[in-house]
Amino acid sequence: MGKKENYNKNSRHDGMKAFIRKVEAIIEIGILVMVYCLIWFFYYRGNDVPFYFGKGKFVLGGIYAIMIFVIFYLCDSFKYGHRKLADVIISQWISLFFVDFITYAQLCLIANRIVNIMPMLLMLGIDCAIAYFTTYVYTAVYHRMYVPKNMVMIYGNENAVNLKFKMDTRQDKYCLTKVISYREGYDVLREEVNKHDAVIINDVPSQVRNDIVKYCYQNSIRTYVAPKISDIIIRGAEEINLFDTPLLLIRGRVLTPAQKFVKRIFDIVLCTIAMFLATPIMLIVALCIKCEDHGPVFYQQKRVTENGREFDILKFRSMIINAEKEGKSIPATDLDSRITKVGNVIRATRIDELPQILNILKGDMSIVGPRPERVEHMDAYSNGIPEFTLRTKVKGGLTGYAQIYGKYNTSAYDKLRLDLMYIENYSFIQDIKLIFMTVQIMLKKESTEGFDKIDEYEIQKNNY
Repeated sequence: MGKKENYNKNSRHDGMKAFIRKVEAIIEIGILVMVYCLIWFFYYRGNDVPFYFGKGKFVLGGIYAIMIFVIFYLCDSFKYGHRKLADVIISQWISLFFVDFITYAQLCLIANRIVNIMPMLLMLGIDCAIAYFTTYVYTAVYHRMYVPKNMVMIYGNENAVNLKFKMDTRQDKYCLTKVISYREGYDVLREEVNKHDAVIINDVPSQVRNDIVKYCYQNSIRTYVAPKISDIIIRGAEEINLFDTPLLLIRGRVLTPAQKFVKRIFDIVLCTIAMFLATPIMLIVALCIKCEDHGPVFYQQKRVTENGREFDILKFRSMIINAEKEGKSIPATDLDSRITKVGNVIRATRIDELPQILNILKGDMSIVGPRPERVEHMDAYSNGIPEFTLRTKVKGGLTGYAQIYGKYNTSAYDKLRLDLMYIENYSFIQDIKLIFMTVQIMLKKESTEGFDKIDEYEIQKNNY
């Protein structure tokens, strides 16, 4: 009965938390729309754009509100407290830049000429200040409401314990107080589950996992499960309800012909626009590389894409000529002596990846998809993880799920799980969202905890 009461309390708490987050989002959008209306009223109405009588101003305000909602949603900008404070702030600032840029273009179209940009820059500054303040306040409210759960993790092999140390980096959301192996036996596991508010199941054999999940479900205990490859594949299955026995259909193919066509057209259109905008930057970078050591501008490397096909990926050369001749570490580490002066700049800003626009236009890659691996890495990973070849059911991408939600030192198995989540849940809207999220990643420091941190994890893991 105590567990039931605790569950009902937590359910009401979660419901209230979700409701408050929606109210917070509505309030923030309302404030931003009011700023836009004031800027329009004092700077543009009747001057740069035609004077609107009646309800025309409400149409402009409504369009602005819709754009904020859509782009904030695509950039995960409403996840106050769920994401780190700095990540949400950066996300909102990027979103506001896109919204205000589109709005400025909209005003220019209405006026049929280039209007004064200074009021829009003023509005962008005010919007960014509002976003910073509201996000800070909303995050504080979230953490005040949300009490980290007293959690136990049931794990299979020793590598699964690494999840504990990853979760320790977000102690504002998770409080993992106990780690126990499934080998302790079901009775011991059940006893530990009853002592905690939530359970994490990671890399546990199917039968044991099923027993624990059913017990937790029956007793209304919050449960987190790290999915296996088969779980991710099943999540993308189609429901069939022709009989009184439900069925799940796994087709084995990923994108339909229509989805492939739309994805390809989207790649061509977006990359054509990007090529037009990036050409001046690419010419300057090419000139700088050539002037530094007179070597080749581009670097080609064999990668694996759809159906295991090999192709030559293009990058701006960021290292010395014959950098791999002596068999030094691959990939290059920070402060690697092989990296040129120009290379340090273009690697930090990701400009070295720009030539891959040509790979996409050629059809070897897509904008969004699993990052294509080197041939030797593909062979090595596949020997240890036979399912690793499942990533090649779609074209390799310039950006993807693993690049956005993973880290530089994320394990091959975790990268595979992230990429399969993208493949099995593919949608055109998801591609657009991942592109917006990529912009945020490009403006942040490399998403990695560092190899030294992994060593620290290993030391801590030995204590369990």
